[in-house]
Amino acid sequence: MRSHEIRIFRTVITFLMKYRPAPSALFVNNRHRFMQHMKPGCIAVFSSNDSIPRNADADYAFRPNSELYWLTGIDQEDTHLILFPDCPVPELREVLFIRETNEELTIWEGPKYSKGRARELSGVETIRWSSAFESQLHPLMTYASGCYLNTNENDRLSNFLPDSLLRLVAQLQSRYPLHDYHRAAPLFAQLRSRKQPEEIDMLKKAVRITGNAFAQVLPKIKPGIWEFDIEADLICSLLKNRAQGFSFSPIIASGASACILHYTHNDRLCADGDLILMDFGADYGHYSGDMTRCVPANGRFSSRQKQLYDAVLRVQTAATKLLTVGRTLNEYNQSSALIMQEELLNIGLLTPTEVKNAPSDTPAYKKYFPHGTGHFLGIDVHDIGERYGKLDEGMVITCEPGIYVREEGIGIRIENDILITANGPVNLMEGIPIETEEIEDLMNA
Repeated sequence: MRSHEIRIFRTVITFLMKYRPAPSALFVNNRHRFMQHMKPGCIAVFSSNDSIPRNADADYAFRPNSELYWLTGIDQEDTHLILFPDCPVPELREVLFIRETNEELTIWEGPKYSKGRARELSGVETIRWSSAFESQLHPLMTYASGCYLNTNENDRLSNFLPDSLLRLVAQLQSRYPLHDYHRAAPLFAQLRSRKQPEEIDMLKKAVRITGNAFAQVLPKIKPGIWEFDIEADLICSLLKNRAQGFSFSPIIASGASACILHYTHNDRLCADGDLILMDFGADYGHYSGDMTRCVPANGRFSSRQKQLYDAVLRVQTAATKLLTVGRTLNEYNQSSALIMQEELLNIGLLTPTEVKNAPSDTPAYKKYFPHGTGHFLGIDVHDIGERYGKLDEGMVITCEPGIYVREEGIGIRIENDILITANGPVNLMEGIPIETEEIEDLMNA
């Protein structure tokens, strides 16, 4: 293949991404919003996630750092971004560094972004190769009075690894100890939680692909199917609709396994009479769908299963109405739990005495409903946001109450993705089967 043919081939393949990227105007606006919150004279420095070794010479699938992607739309390793709104050299106020490619790298790994393609996707005018990142950062740091750096500050985080973000923090603080350093995470918690129209469009695509996969798999479910057969049918549908895959490890839990909240083995045979809990979502353009539905393996809910399912559905309907501007996520979770407690009393799983005598730090409902009702959703399935801040227009929150009766081997959770608007909550999963009759009709069509 001649060199000009290689260049043409590289350009064609680069443009044929699995997902259709959000418009560059989104990332331009995101950077502008972030820089408006920076202190005068400060610089902000961001780096991509590592490529993580798996075993031997294989790596885990690469996923970009969420904040760097939110700022640039660049989905590639060895990427860096500098934002310096007060830089005395105008063309260096935004600088994007990407990995330089060559013909040998193209043969082994495929095409990488050209400078032109990176400029088109991100809207950043000044594009440099990553090999120049450190040398070009130094003079800019000398003009800056302070520096914004990002680390993973999600309040659910429990595993602190020495990743690329922490290495960058250590490197810059060691080299430039007299600078003032600032946390970027609180700014991202404010900005990323309020979704822009283009982001809502991406989430709607992820939700649509998720719902299509659910509808397609329902008629195939029969007693004797394996949980992993269902998982396989779901991923097939997701990929055929241009998703990158699941937005998180899917939960396909039949029978008593549905009472394990983070069950991901998906290796059990689904028996006649089992309920099957399916918690999964599509990852489309790094935006996450997150849906849970429960279906009967034999296509018909038993009277007990229907009683519990309808109870969860009533709680979800009531809890969704709580997702309004001005309430906090924590208040939403607490109020939803009390709605669930009333439902558990009504169906006889709890008694008034149990509720009254329960310790304040372990309410009675926790026996059957041990988790929260919702979380922020966006680029990450457990997206960043302010748990105690006021909910606002543009935020997307899940609504996922559940009842888990371990002594009966029944676990039920129902989950929708809800957009908060000035006119009230909007169910992004409207139209995806959720009532027991709808599910039975599809399974027996």
